Amino acid sequence: MITRTWHGIVPTTKKDNYLNYLQRTGLHDYSGTKGNLGLQVLQRIEGDITHFLLITFWDTTDSIRAFAGEQYEKARYYPEDAD
Repeated sequence: MITRTWHGIVPTTKKDNYLNYLQRTGLHDYSGTKGNLGLQVLQRIEGDITHFLLITFWDTTDSIRAFAGEQYEKARYYPEDAD
């Protein structure tokens, strides 16, 4: 099994909207990728900033490539991420 992590931060005032966004984009796509063995979403509030840590579990690097592309060691971003 291969574990992959991603960390992001948002203003705490946007944390609920961001979690909904994650569920529609990355979490949905993780779950729909063959070879994904599961995922966890951790959230930590530090005052005005909320941290999100995503942990995904994979069977092979080929499965990760199917999700993230050839440069699978880099994060996959969505157009709305900049917001």
